[in-house]
Amino acid sequence: MSGPHYPAARAFAPRLERLFAAGAAPSPPGSPPAPPGPDAGAIEALIDAAFWASLQREEGYPPEISLAFLPPERAVRPLMLATPLPLAPRTLARLAPAVVRPGIHLGVARDGGRLVVWGTTRAVPRLCFVLEVVRPGLLVVKHPLREDSAKFRNVAVFDGELAKLLSWEAVDTGHHPAPLGALLAAESAGPSGEAGHVLLRLAVSMRAHRRGGTLLVVPGGTEGWRESIEPPLPYPVDPPFTELADLAAELPEAASPGQHAALDRVVDAVAGLTAVDGATVITDRHELLAFGVKIGRADGRPRVERVVLSEPVEGGGAEAVAPLQLGGTRHISAAQFAQDQPDAVAMVASQDGRFTVFAWSPRDGMVHAHRVEALLF
Repeated sequence: MSGPHYPAARAFAPRLERLFAAGAAPSPPGSPPAPPGPDAGAIEALIDAAFWASLQREEGYPPEISLAFLPPERAVRPLMLATPLPLAPRTLARLAPAVVRPGIHLGVARDGGRLVVWGTTRAVPRLCFVLEVVRPGLLVVKHPLREDSAKFRNVAVFDGELAKLLSWEAVDTGHHPAPLGALLAAESAGPSGEAGHVLLRLAVSMRAHRRGGTLLVVPGGTEGWRESIEPPLPYPVDPPFTELADLAAELPEAASPGQHAALDRVVDAVAGLTAVDGATVITDRHELLAFGVKIGRADGRPRVERVVLSEPVEGGGAEAVAPLQLGGTRHISAAQFAQDQPDAVAMVASQDGRFTVFAWSPRDGMVHAHRVEALLF
């Protein structure tokens, strides 16, 4: 490929090659082997082409593309081009309108000594290298969790000059309230992963409306959270709205696209309430209790002075900071709520796309602020 290169592509390609090679074996019992992962040269070329493509326009629109490194013979019912196209930024930008809808990937593979775009696929196997162009200059490397799964695990984020490798091993949620553990472990299988997956959907939807918002997740069947809310509740929900809870409980492991779509519609409705001034309150069973509420400091409780800030990325250490360093009133009040309500979790979306989850840590005797927007692309 001629022309300028994206420096982060070359810097991080060898590490991504090792990550995918290490994760490719062994396969779960009964599962087909993972497709061969790309080598460092292929990863560099994929990221470089996608980055420069993201800065172009096609009929006035920035490209939104998902690339899957997958030989066509491993794809299920692929749409194949009669003549594969060379992997290049302009090629990707021109094809972007055809794959803008979720779940469609451009297939990329080696053809002799070159990388080519061979067509499209709607299903990719476990641990397939997937590169998504989210917006200009923002790319996410991910892979499906299981064979032909709709759930993906983010591996790395490239945002302009910044690049981050996610480090799931660094996430320690054992000393935090259960909702936070479920949220950060939502890539796992089983009931806790499913519960966290609903919270992840809510977080993604909260970011999508771009107005900022706060979601308070409180223990079900309790009223203690009201001590940290200024009365009266402007928009109480009575009886509690339970459609989200019902759909989440009924969603099977092998859910159909229609079942996922039904859940997403309710998720968007609940997340949309967080755009209203004030906070939205749901239980850890996903029952909606109120929205537009004003957070206040509970009687007799100290003002939150410091929080521990961390991010689940490689090389990202934790540091104690003042809540004001995280944002404005919304972040300060969320930190106060997490301090006063140690069994609850406060999720805050910023208008600039940042997403922070506040939870009390009894081990450290402080509120922890987890920056998790890298998980939500």
